[in-house]
Amino acid sequence: MEFELQYISWIAGAPLFTVIILAEIIISRLHDVNLYTTKETITNVYLMCCQMAVDFAFKFVSLVALAWCYSNLFFNIESAWIYWISLVLLVDLAYYFLHWLDHNCRLFWAIHVTHHSSAEFNISTGFRSSVFQPLYRFIFFLPIAFMGFNPIDILFVYAIGQMYGNLVHTQLRTRWGWLEYILVTPSHHRVHHASNIPFLDKNIGMVFIFWDKLFGTYANEKLIEGKEKLIYGLTKPIERPNHPGDVIFHEWYALLEDLKKPVPLSTKINYLLKAPGWSPDGSTKTSKQLQKEWLEKNNAELSFQVVN
Repeated sequence: MEFELQYISWIAGAPLFTVIILAEIIISRLHDVNLYTTKETITNVYLMCCQMAVDFAFKFVSLVALAWCYSNLFFNIESAWIYWISLVLLVDLAYYFLHWLDHNCRLFWAIHVTHHSSAEFNISTGFRSSVFQPLYRFIFFLPIAFMGFNPIDILFVYAIGQMYGNLVHTQLRTRWGWLEYILVTPSHHRVHHASNIPFLDKNIGMVFIFWDKLFGTYANEKLIEGKEKLIYGLTKPIERPNHPGDVIFHEWYALLEDLKKPVPLSTKINYLLKAPGWSPDGSTKTSKQLQKEWLEKNNAELSFQVVN
């Protein structure tokens, strides 16, 4: 049951996502907006299949670790309402910290970057998976198992949250009203996938947007209205964006080149652990450095915490 849970949710959701993607293609064509290309869509499916293979191969290890933590739980939660509400919040919070690490440590960014590598943004982009993330993702769920939450339930809640997270990968404009203060919406997630400087590493949450507001990583799509057009993908696009190897390993190649430089060991460690873009001489910059320059250039006494 535990082994098959996530795959059952994927299989069950496949017909739904097929219909939704077809609807998005039709609607975009009716509005003379081409949101899909064949090459990018095939790449998205390829990356999803690669991650599923890694996840499947590593599932036993992650389940054993979660089960051990659960067998040594700290306490039991008697109320079903408290149990499920707490679990939904904790799983999404754990994902927030996982996703934050993926964006703020170059070693993990080298894995996660594949998800951001497309210059397109549509629902199929949600399946453009970080191939090797299953090798460490479960670590962020271990404290939840220690707190008395069943590994089956943890994986189930994560799988449902992941399905929701895929749905907000769309450029189609919708109004969510008061829900925009609680949930991650397409508007929030367009910000996350934009390569515009003020939006780098913003709106990291998968289901709930209030984590970003709480931890200072929130930005509103309105921030650059009238100034810039949203640009999706990476600040430095991949030379061969649909090459099967480059799309997964291009940042690893760049990282290895930096590690080969004749620099002290401490600098090599910084290349691995500091934020993407870090360099000892400032020749390349992190997102925070770029955002500081952007604010100064635009005379922006603006905060990234622009309200809805």
